[in-house]
Amino acid sequence: MTTKRIIIDTDPGVDDALTFLLALASPEIQLEALTTVCGNIGIDKTTRNALAVLELAGASRIPVARGCALPLVSPLGTSGEAVHGTSGLGKADLPEPKSQIVDQHAIDFLIEHILAEPQEITLFMIGPMTNLALAIRKEPRIVPALKELVIMGGAIKQGGNVTPLAEFNIYADPHAAHIVFHAGIPITLIPLDATYKCLLTTADVEHLNRIDSPIARFVRDATAVYMDFYKKYENFDGCALHDPLTLATLIAPELLTFEEHHVDVDISGGVSNGNTFADLMKVSKKPVNMRVAMDVRGRDFVELFIDRMESLSRRI
Repeated sequence: MTTKRIIIDTDPGVDDALTFLLALASPEIQLEALTTVCGNIGIDKTTRNALAVLELAGASRIPVARGCALPLVSPLGTSGEAVHGTSGLGKADLPEPKSQIVDQHAIDFLIEHILAEPQEITLFMIGPMTNLALAIRKEPRIVPALKELVIMGGAIKQGGNVTPLAEFNIYADPHAAHIVFHAGIPITLIPLDATYKCLLTTADVEHLNRIDSPIARFVRDATAVYMDFYKKYENFDGCALHDPLTLATLIAPELLTFEEHHVDVDISGGVSNGNTFADLMKVSKKPVNMRVAMDVRGRDFVELFIDRMESLSRRI
């Protein structure tokens, strides 16, 4: 089996942490590094959480580079604490990590590693895209050197989850998303249209916890606040696996249904700021700039996720 080499740019965050675990549980994937950014919570906590989750999974060998503490233009206008808890990892209580971040800013880390091996690295963006936008501005040569971007973000036909029109990752730094969308890198977008069909239920978590493992307990404790939020505000008995679904592009692409569109981001600052919109009718005549996952066999993905977590739980 040929493994795909990836870097995850992330703001952990519960579903971000589950994405790391899924990557580590998947033989199709070689996780090369994490780069952190502010988003769900501040940069200190997102960076600490990245280190701590890797240590939990016995993967502290994987480098973590700390990135941007602020969006490009606008202040971070929303916080994920209500969804992810004050620590960013729900009710999970992980020890202070022993490992340290690399002595390099995430922007420079991305530039160095992408340029060192052109067309080898796929970058998974599961938080605001500040780091990559600045890396593109600082060193445009990374644009042709990147193999592909896979982005969790946006809402095309689905309503937004932070404003009626905007999804959180895009809304948190729409100007960065605008730069990335128009850079010319091959992009696969995984929007809320697909992710909201991948619902991890309380029964799924109970099933996983038949295995006595730190991984299973972490999934239970980390998702506790997340699930409470979904039950209170969105009437779900569980939570959506937003960020982990990006990895389906490598481990189970047959589960996703893609369309190709020209997609843009509203950066006007008005009521639709951060809205990710697609030219579904091709009225603008602008060229396609990404493929978009508009549907998914959601239950099949959740069962795949649980199966991989069971395998990882038996190893850790």
